[in-house]
Amino acid sequence: MYLDQALKEWAVTVDALLGGKTVMLIRKGGIRDGRGHFTVKAQRVLLFPTYEHQRSPLLKPAFADLPTSNNSAETIPLAGWAEITHAVMIQAPAAVQRLDPWHIWNQTFVDQRLQWQPQRPLAVLLLRSHRLSTPVQIPQRPEYGGCRSWISLAESVDITASQPVLATDAYEAQVEEILGVIAHDGLVQTVADVGD
Repeated sequence: MYLDQALKEWAVTVDALLGGKTVMLIRKGGIRDGRGHFTVKAQRVLLFPTYEHQRSPLLKPAFADLPTSNNSAETIPLAGWAEITHAVMIQAPAAVQRLDPWHIWNQTFVDQRLQWQPQRPLAVLLLRSHRLSTPVQIPQRPEYGGCRSWISLAESVDITASQPVLATDAYEAQVEEILGVIAHDGLVQTVADVGD
């Protein structure tokens, strides 16, 4: 199977997803995303690490040691991909606070996300991540830059040689627990409802 759609996320978050330390992303969308709120554009996406905007003071201490990159690098390393299995739209601060055990960000980050364009809900994504057997280097292109969530890559990446980070039972147990905590606060969409 090949993918050419990528989701940009802080490199530290990509590392946490591919290390099995989280299955959750909290998004509001990039400045260039438009449409008034975050939208899931594809169910299966490459995880595109970005070093823009990631800051230690917005992370829990266990994740504050940030990976670094050479900003002038001519290639981008892609180490894995994910299937977005659920999307939950949340606006209530109390609902977001109940998610604290499952994500890598601290309360300052959560508060900033809630306060930025407060009319927009937060999108909580649950992802089943897969690590590529061998990371792929793709050429850096100007169109991959900027504050956007989604990128259509100029080339497709073969994801056949990859393994899920978490066993099916372990992933499903986390998802069930998370959805049990927040289902009454948000609109829960399953994989059939997201993407193209």
